[in-house]
Amino acid sequence: MAAWDYSDFWKEAVIQIREELSINKRSQEFDMWFSPVEYVNSKESVIIVSCPSKFLQDNFISRGYASLVQKKLHELSAKSLSLEFIIKAPVFSSEKEKKPKEVSAQRQKNQNESNDGQKIKKHPDLREDYTFDTFVMGENNSFAYNAAVVISKNPGRAYNPVLIYGGVGLGKTHLIQAIGNAMHNAGASKVIYITAENFTNEFIQSLNDKTTQKFKNKYRSADVLLIDDIHFLQNKEGTQEELFYTFDTLYNSYRQIVFTCDRPISELKNLTERLRSRFERGLNVDLQPPKYETRRAILEKKLEHIRTVMSEKVISLIPNEVIDLIAKNVETNVRDLESCLTKIIAYAELVQSEITLEIAQQQLRDKFSAAQPGNIGIDIIQRVVADDFNISLSDIKGKKRTKNVTLPRQIAMYIAQEITEFSTTELGIEFGGRDHTTVMYSCQKIRDAILTDSKLDSKIQYLIKNVKDYKK
Repeated sequence: MAAWDYSDFWKEAVIQIREELSINKRSQEFDMWFSPVEYVNSKESVIIVSCPSKFLQDNFISRGYASLVQKKLHELSAKSLSLEFIIKAPVFSSEKEKKPKEVSAQRQKNQNESNDGQKIKKHPDLREDYTFDTFVMGENNSFAYNAAVVISKNPGRAYNPVLIYGGVGLGKTHLIQAIGNAMHNAGASKVIYITAENFTNEFIQSLNDKTTQKFKNKYRSADVLLIDDIHFLQNKEGTQEELFYTFDTLYNSYRQIVFTCDRPISELKNLTERLRSRFERGLNVDLQPPKYETRRAILEKKLEHIRTVMSEKVISLIPNEVIDLIAKNVETNVRDLESCLTKIIAYAELVQSEITLEIAQQQLRDKFSAAQPGNIGIDIIQRVVADDFNISLSDIKGKKRTKNVTLPRQIAMYIAQEITEFSTTELGIEFGGRDHTTVMYSCQKIRDAILTDSKLDSKIQYLIKNVKDYKK
């Protein structure tokens, strides 16, 4: 059997692959897909490895990582070694404190309940429909989605903490609750989901009631802590301090922590540096507005769900071209897509007649017009950018060339070109009578910069969201 011990070859292969990916700036890729995979044992021409989920196993194979490992093993051992996978369920922190027999008994109990078809009791604070199965993955959110699935299968180990950020209606709450539902259903004994606002209110109440120790015990004993909308914590120093100590307690005991925010942490103001550093310590992933294909898939998924609770006759009144019309005209977020679909379904149910393109355009004209870039004034873009960078509107339009003014001005020009129909000549006039070539140069400079600077890209997406949400 000793001749079949390939553990040293496995270790060396993994080390070399990690180094190669690191050189190519793909370290996150290694952390996501390789770190959870562990050597178990060997048999003739086969290395047996474990991974926390079937999802990770399938992706490890389909993405070519298994072939990469086998090739590396062949180089090191001069033997053709294949991989055999076994699924090894994650061990939650509460289980780690139990004796092995107790852990085994608890897992068997959970498994028996699942096998008997008994439904696991719903988590009181999580929506049952917010699961990974109901989340539509596209190019705009695939990284965040895959990371969420991996941490739900390997809590506290794969990535910790995790921050999911993005604009309104892009799926942050859906993803964080999907993580919670997956862990709850897998047997985590204490999954806590709460918004930052409710966390703050509960903390204030504990101060008034003199029950702060009870508050601390509740959150510092969690297996999984999920806090939604942490941008609400700005300017709330007492709550930030309490969260800091809760964070450290959970992190040091390998409990999973997940946050959501409407922007990158670097964009948050009035946040203590030590808490900011904790948020930035782990994996930060962003959600971007969905592209056409994803928008179409979201609408079809929504229709599929509605079919289960509504008459098939009503759904049949909505032809594919109407779904396509919505997908093409609503580019903002998932909520706006669902709002348009809901209105069309309501119309079909009440009128009981097929929805034509003309009817759809008439019923959704307000929503469509609001989403049209041509309706956004350049003055709004200038005002939003100036406010965010803490400079004046006259600076944006003026002749100053200092760095703190030039960059915001170029960003404003870039956003104006991206989301409006104005020509570069018209934009030049609006930006202090500049030549159209200046506008073209500024836009290209920002376009080149965001290719290598993800923070700048996120910043611009955040500003675009604010522009579209702006109320005069």
